[in-house]
Amino acid sequence: MAKTVLIDSGAIVAALRRRDQHHAWTRAHFEAESEPFVSCEAVISESFFLLDGAVGGKEALCGLLERSIIAIDFSFTDQLAETLRLLRRYDDAPMSFADACLVRMAEQIQGAVVFTTDSDFRTYRKNGRQIIPLIMPE
Repeated sequence: MAKTVLIDSGAIVAALRRRDQHHAWTRAHFEAESEPFVSCEAVISESFFLLDGAVGGKEALCGLLERSIIAIDFSFTDQLAETLRLLRRYDDAPMSFADACLVRMAEQIQGAVVFTTDSDFRTYRKNGRQIIPLIMPE
């Protein structure tokens, strides 16, 4: 069974913005994956917002979505109670809505790993106390 890689906005933006400090690192990991990345609408929305000033960034993200290199597989409506539980639990972190959706996805998908540049994922836990496996720069 192939692992499921959940992609966060930090990794998307770093891969598409040449001047990002993690650009080379994320591009290398992006190109090493053969399976599509999986995410949620909240991450995609955040990514489009963060790519606002990056030349060609929004169009590149459109291409990744159109070619199913990034697939959307999360329904907030179906996961409302559990996602809100996470937001309340990490109220002091603070946890973004996109992060809460990714943590909820990690709880649902066995063996999922989160591809991120966000160090907050080191403190988040799935299913109460379980560490979330990460692909993240040191």
